[in-house]
Amino acid sequence: MDLDGECVVVTGGNSGIGAAIVRAVAAAGAAVIIDYRARPEDTADLVQEITGAGGRAVGVEADVSTPAGIDELVSAAVDHFGRLDAFVNNAGIEKRHSILEVTEDTFDQVIAVNLRSAVFGTQRAAQRFIEQGTGGVVINVSSVHEDWPMPGNLSYCVSKGGMRMLARTAGVELGPHGVRVVNVAPGAVNTPINEQTMKDDALRHKLEGTIPLGRVADPAEIGDVVAFLISEKARYVTATTVFVDGGIMQGSTGL
Repeated sequence: MDLDGECVVVTGGNSGIGAAIVRAVAAAGAAVIIDYRARPEDTADLVQEITGAGGRAVGVEADVSTPAGIDELVSAAVDHFGRLDAFVNNAGIEKRHSILEVTEDTFDQVIAVNLRSAVFGTQRAAQRFIEQGTGGVVINVSSVHEDWPMPGNLSYCVSKGGMRMLARTAGVELGPHGVRVVNVAPGAVNTPINEQTMKDDALRHKLEGTIPLGRVADPAEIGDVVAFLISEKARYVTATTVFVDGGIMQGSTGL
């Protein structure tokens, strides 16, 4: 995959899947804007890792739950690297509760970070792509739960379900402008959000038993798919979701 000369923004890019995406696109030659809200030291370490290997990366603290924060990232891409070629809506949070438990504040917080940021990230990136006249790519890091219910995790599932239709609708609308919109939907991934499960042998084995490939994904396996979808090799992919789940959604315990 060749992303040489391109600039990619990754929201929530200093840990977990986000950091893996940053590493993958940087290794393919892209300059990267790494958005973060916490742990600036992790961002600094990641920037140093990439620049030390001959790549280009800049960390930017921005709140992507607001359009103003997204504008900061687009401006940073243009100011530092002269252009924007891909925008990865990766930032996300999870607060588990059922429909009977959810509060307005918690619901609004999850939707703002997970879905609102993706909507306006897509909008602002597409506006820049059209202004440049170059086309571009938006990748939304969704989840198997855009399509697969998870009782007790209502707001998260609703946010990812909204992201499903964001990709389909915006992808159709933006196709004539040469802008692609694609969701990447991971299953279980070895990130901090799953740390408790991964450290408990019984829980980990139970989870792995539901995955046809028999293991939890490494974040790099998600990052590689994102880098591919940004590249010209995926130039005919848009308005859809690519599931990267080890087959978990198709698993069956039988009768």
